Amino acid sequence: MNEQNNDFGAFLAGFVIGGLVGAATALILAPQSGDEMRAQLSQKSHDLRDMGTERAHQYQERATTAVSDVRHRASDAGTQAQDQARLVLDKGKQRLGRGGDDVVVDEEATELTDEIVDETVVDADAIVDDVQEDVDTV
Repeated sequence: MNEQNNDFGAFLAGFVIGGLVGAATALILAPQSGDEMRAQLSQKSHDLRDMGTERAHQYQERATTAVSDVRHRASDAGTQAQDQARLVLDKGKQRLGRGGDDVVVDEEATELTDEIVDETVVDADAIVDDVQEDVDTV
């Protein structure tokens, strides 16, 4: 009988200790009240919105910088294309004007060259304008 009392005492002690541990765990892990939960959700949503706004501003700054860089490069490329076209035209006119042995002066060829150069300059200007419009819409 003494052995049964020891077993029963051990069982009773384990039962009480288990109950206390379970109660403590329930208190620690219990959900918050409705007001506390709403306040926490509201705070998290504000934090996420602020973070989203901050990231949007960062991406906007990056986009503005990139667009400015593209605009500058396009403008430089257009200017270079115009300069190259004018150089080719001027050299062609010089060779035609000199009447070199290997060049035959032909009015039709001169007009065609002028048209090609003019078209190239217009195309380069159109590219620069298109890029600027794209940049302005961003």
